[in-house]
Amino acid sequence: MAQCVQSVQEFIQDSFVPLVAALCSEEAERLTRKNNLGFSELVKPFCRLTSEVHMRDPNNQLHVIKNLKIAVNNIITHSPQPGGIRKLLNDVVSVSQPAEGLVTNVITAGDYDLNISDRSVKASVPWYNNWKDTLMELNTSTFYSATTPWFESYRESFLQSMPASDHEFLNHYVACMLVVSSGEPEPVEQFLKLSQEQHRIQHSSEYAYPKWFIPNTLKYYVLLHDVSAGEEQRADTVYEEMKQRYGTQGCYLLKINSRGSNRGADEQIPDPWSQYLQKNSIQNQLISRKGLSRSLFSATKKWFSGSKVPEKSINELKNTSGLLYPPEAPELQIRKMADLCFLVQHYELAYSCYHTAKKDFLNDQAMLYAAGALEMAAVSAFLQPGAPRPYPAHYMDTAIQTYRDICKNMVLAERCVLLSAEILKSQSKYSDAAALLIRLTSEDSDLRSALLLEQAAHCFMNMKSPMVRKFAFHMILAGHRYSKAGQKKHALRCYCQAMQVYKGKGWSLAEDHINFTIGRQSFTLRQLDNAVSAFRHILINDSKQPAAQQGTFLREYLYVYKNVTQLSPDGPLPQLPLPYINNSATRVFFGHDRRPAEGEKQAATHISLDQEYDCESSHQWKELEEQVVAVVNKGIIPSNFQPTQYCLNSYSDNSKFPLAVVEEPVTVEVAFRNPLKVPLLLTDLSLLWKFQPKDFSAKHNGATKELACGNDMIGAEVIAEFLINSEETKMARLKLFPHQTGELHILGVVYNLGTIQDTMMLDGIDPSIGLQAGKLVYNGMSVRGRQDLEIQGPRLNNTKEEKTSIKYGPDRRLDPIITEEMPLLEVFFINFPTGLLCGEIRKAYVEFVNVSKCPLTALKVVSKHPEFFTFGGNTAVLTPLSPSASENCSAYKTVVTDSTSVCTGLMSSASSVNFGLGTGSQPEVIHVPLPDSVLLPGASIQLPMWLHGPDEEGVHEINFLFYYESIKKHSKMCHRVLRHTAVICTSRSLNVRATVCRSNALEDEGKGDNMLVFVDVENINTSEAGVKEFHIVQVSSNSKHWKLQKAVNLSEDKDYKLASRERGKLCFKAVRCKNSGENYTFADIVFGNEQIISSASPCADFFFRSLSSELKRTHAQSNMFQGAAKQSFDEAVRLIQKCSEVDLNIVVLWKAYVVEDNKQFILEGQHHVVLHTVGKEAFSFPQKQGFKKILGNSDWEDLEQESPEMVLLKFFRPENTSLPTRPTPEQLSNLIKTSLHYPESFNHSFHQKSLCLVPVTLLLSNCSEADVDVIIDLRHKTTSPEALEIHGSFTWLGQTQYKLQLKSQEVYSLHLKACFVRTGVYNLGTHRVFAKLADQVTLFETSQQNSMPALIIISNI
Repeated sequence: MAQCVQSVQEFIQDSFVPLVAALCSEEAERLTRKNNLGFSELVKPFCRLTSEVHMRDPNNQLHVIKNLKIAVNNIITHSPQPGGIRKLLNDVVSVSQPAEGLVTNVITAGDYDLNISDRSVKASVPWYNNWKDTLMELNTSTFYSATTPWFESYRESFLQSMPASDHEFLNHYVACMLVVSSGEPEPVEQFLKLSQEQHRIQHSSEYAYPKWFIPNTLKYYVLLHDVSAGEEQRADTVYEEMKQRYGTQGCYLLKINSRGSNRGADEQIPDPWSQYLQKNSIQNQLISRKGLSRSLFSATKKWFSGSKVPEKSINELKNTSGLLYPPEAPELQIRKMADLCFLVQHYELAYSCYHTAKKDFLNDQAMLYAAGALEMAAVSAFLQPGAPRPYPAHYMDTAIQTYRDICKNMVLAERCVLLSAEILKSQSKYSDAAALLIRLTSEDSDLRSALLLEQAAHCFMNMKSPMVRKFAFHMILAGHRYSKAGQKKHALRCYCQAMQVYKGKGWSLAEDHINFTIGRQSFTLRQLDNAVSAFRHILINDSKQPAAQQGTFLREYLYVYKNVTQLSPDGPLPQLPLPYINNSATRVFFGHDRRPAEGEKQAATHISLDQEYDCESSHQWKELEEQVVAVVNKGIIPSNFQPTQYCLNSYSDNSKFPLAVVEEPVTVEVAFRNPLKVPLLLTDLSLLWKFQPKDFSAKHNGATKELACGNDMIGAEVIAEFLINSEETKMARLKLFPHQTGELHILGVVYNLGTIQDTMMLDGIDPSIGLQAGKLVYNGMSVRGRQDLEIQGPRLNNTKEEKTSIKYGPDRRLDPIITEEMPLLEVFFINFPTGLLCGEIRKAYVEFVNVSKCPLTALKVVSKHPEFFTFGGNTAVLTPLSPSASENCSAYKTVVTDSTSVCTGLMSSASSVNFGLGTGSQPEVIHVPLPDSVLLPGASIQLPMWLHGPDEEGVHEINFLFYYESIKKHSKMCHRVLRHTAVICTSRSLNVRATVCRSNALEDEGKGDNMLVFVDVENINTSEAGVKEFHIVQVSSNSKHWKLQKAVNLSEDKDYKLASRERGKLCFKAVRCKNSGENYTFADIVFGNEQIISSASPCADFFFRSLSSELKRTHAQSNMFQGAAKQSFDEAVRLIQKCSEVDLNIVVLWKAYVVEDNKQFILEGQHHVVLHTVGKEAFSFPQKQGFKKILGNSDWEDLEQESPEMVLLKFFRPENTSLPTRPTPEQLSNLIKTSLHYPESFNHSFHQKSLCLVPVTLLLSNCSEADVDVIIDLRHKTTSPEALEIHGSFTWLGQTQYKLQLKSQEVYSLHLKACFVRTGVYNLGTHRVFAKLADQVTLFETSQQNSMPALIIISNI
């Protein structure tokens, strides 16, 4: 129960005070009205005595009365009406409200912070620890005083307005004041008239009201004198006459001053009650009744001295509430004595009298009288000084039940409850007090029930273990009853206090109910902002209400909001709570929407809002753009370079202001979510923006010129209807069209929020399926408002300060800079395939369209896979005509050959510069050959594009980035890009392997340096693409040093075809070609009657591009071991190794016959094999071969066996990787190549001559580019028993060791003689060859172990 300003004793004493009637003459009443007061109001401040009053009780014991208070009332001759009393009490409560602006009383109970009243206390304690102790401290603290002044006002008015009744005398007048003005002609006669009037009122049957305590009422004569208007001498004369007639103690001269000026400081105003109530004024009345009282007491003792009458149960008593005692009845006299004692604070005697009367009334079953005696007996017992007996709460319970159930008198029952609850509260019996208060709530009075429920709620908070949720529950009940009683402000206050408990605790249904009620009450009180806030909370929480209830909430909210907006129609747009906006999911797209495909035309995929963000892909596009920008700027990326971002989202870099182009739309995708189970209809939905126009092209004093802003500078798209179904997340794409350069700031969205008509079926559509905009039945209830788009940037975590604090960077995706007009390119692909065979060549067309008003130039395309496509060579001579120069519509440039040139090399040459791959250039950046390098506004051009299927089967995503610039240079935007991702599915075709070997055949003239090239071709196609067979139509070579000369051992059938899973082997002779500088020599071995010019497009394009990719991949692998590369090779070792390098490239061109829908098609393609090293097999498709390509067969072989995956090698520390210090055997064997020339068989007559001498020529070829010193040692003999069994032993005649020096690429012939003594088969390869570079000391022995045995047959004739 709320704390009261008074103590319990003070409250009860002030509730029962002696009543004094006031009867004034007309002149006296007029005199008091000069001060706008009645006489009773005039004397009210002086009705409490500050001095003690002494009296003697019936036993002649002195009794001291402290702080005695009396009540002076004007005589009212009619009983107050119940309706008037109810209105009075209702008004008293209504005008008593909590003072606004005061600090509220905050009670913290763990998770609960309760604002109770006008004082402040704060405690923050975890709920699960010691919240009970905290609340107990708060409870015992003097700072915890949740006062409810409206309840105290109600209680005071209720007790004062209680009508006098016959069963008790507490509200009967004990005396009467007769008031006459000194200005009247005959004041004494006027006193006589007033005395007679009082007597008539009391004793005439005409008046039943008011009630008087005793028949001969004590009268007090007051002469009222206005010192500002009357004659003071005449007043004194009249006062003396009054004292002579009525006695000194019964008269008083009351002086008042109605003057406006201040009274003199020395003027004394006497206390009007000091003389009247001193000494025994009340005692005289008791003494005058002494005999009666004593006789009553003695008689009562006598009557009850016999047998004691047992008290009966309340349920056994008959309904005798209608029993009336005559005024002179002894029982009433005892009750009157008790009331008089109680009024003069003689509580011990009062209790004795009440107790005696109670037994008497119960004996007579006069229940109304008995209940009154029980009530006052309990109060008297509590008020007795020293508390000689405990408070008899059961007396009060019996009295309340009697008043309520038997007497049906709720007014008296309420008085009992108010008194008893206050007493119980003072004894810390809050639970009993709360139960008592709750018990009296009923349907007959909403105001009483509300007040009592609120007090019960406060009792729960004051308990030793505060019951916070019970407090909130009963505050809700109190608020409901306040609302029914018309006390809207108090109802709202109760709900708000209860809301503090339920808020945020997961009790969503209760929270919704409270907020809904708060909203309604606030709206009724015209507190529209509070109403909107309450309804807003209902809608923004994840409500568990059914759809119908949510619809009701939403309609109420819209209705309230509409009233709010009507109050200030020209004010700012309000913030709407629905639908939810996921700010971080907001995406911004700059530019026009992508065109759809038209027939065979396929538009570039570019980028759109329909695409999901891919971090890896975004990084690749950025790398491509940086690559082409670096090429354009001569290898340097400008410091002000800003990667193009067409679509900004939460994953993109939004730290810089994005760039948009004037006259191109800015699309903002807003993520709406409807949390309700009812659909939301947004109408007239558009973006809210702010624009600052600026002219970026004109500079004035170094500053950007600002322009005046007009409404026509930005066009905004408006969505007429946007329906969001129940619990749906839906994206809205809103566009702005800037018509002027400047700075644009997108602030939020503006729309009308409404609902659709609540029907089960709408145009035959079941609502559960979902509603479509355009078929809506609009219910007319909507409000216009806005929601701001506020995007929080990424958290900063770079510096120490940022790591130790929470700071966020900027997110500027909604603040684009509108730049000057730029060209806009659209790209269309015509006949672009979706499927290819590996290595297949296909011709398509690309259409470039300039859809802007500015010409574009410097068109380039960059891709990570330049080997996939080409636009042809730099000159028309290298590029075949369109559509084809071949009878078979081939994509290649072909010429018809004669039969004599079949299987022999047809020579041509070309430079990589002709195909955009000059020295130092980036092969990934390809110049698009536009006529005059410019594409005018509105112009379009189609260019041929050749495609080459990737060598690996599967699905390939190949990114193209088209780069272009405006002819006019801009300060903000230097270039633009267009993206395209091609998806190609490749199927298996051919697998090509190739090996190059040194040929043992050497010519004496020194030009015999040649090699054998073995090409292994396998058809690995499984016919899934309808491929019938492959035909090898041509094998070409490309190299700066080598060329294919002819095919070796080719079958007579010139048509070289492979069916599925068939494999064929080809052997070619390769010879050195003349050094042609940077040009590549192309040699074509044709197997048919049509030569494909391999040095022209597209064959040469794809060769150079694949070669560039291969070199780039090799270079990347070399960089992985840069630590080892720091230790450069010994020059000698490098020269020896170089002997094993050939750099010969093989191109296998083929045709495939495909049958599809009973039609035969011819596909064509090419595979590339890059031969780096002699004796090492190379492949047309990527192999996981580690670093053999760099270092040859060495220790890396062991490493590869353990870790074939190349990426795993990254984990080896480079400083621990050592390169071989000696050449490998394979490399040594290639330094000096030897060849023995001798007859395969030799006939000799051993009978004629025992020694057989055979001439043998040893050819030595220096394969290196340096002079080599060679030592030939013929003393080596085969000692192996197995070799001796197979080959016989022989002897070299003549010089056994030769020292020679061979120039670079020199071939030397050494003539030897072998001596045989018997017939047999002999191996002449017993010589040993040692070689070293001419300027080196180290000698390395060449290894001939891989050479074929040099066998000779010696026969006898």
